[in-house]
Amino acid sequence: MSALLPYLVLLGFLAATLGFFTWLARRIRRRGTAGGGIGGALAAYEEAFRTTSHASHYEIRAQTERKAPADSPDGWRRWRRKG
Repeated sequence: MSALLPYLVLLGFLAATLGFFTWLARRIRRRGTAGGGIGGALAAYEEAFRTTSHASHYEIRAQTERKAPADSPDGWRRWRRKG
């Protein structure tokens, strides 16, 4: 049993480290406080390992950047083409 103790300590340390980084990533995503570097690293990770999550991330970003047409003062929406 004493021969396995260093391996168990190492395994426990790795599990705690991965758990901490998972918690940190969720907190950063939820609060939206990720800077450019962290956001890029998380996007690269999702692109490599979670392809569906990565695709939906870009779709959500595109949806938030779209602007809904505003109502005119008289209550009717005016659909005009810009250009």
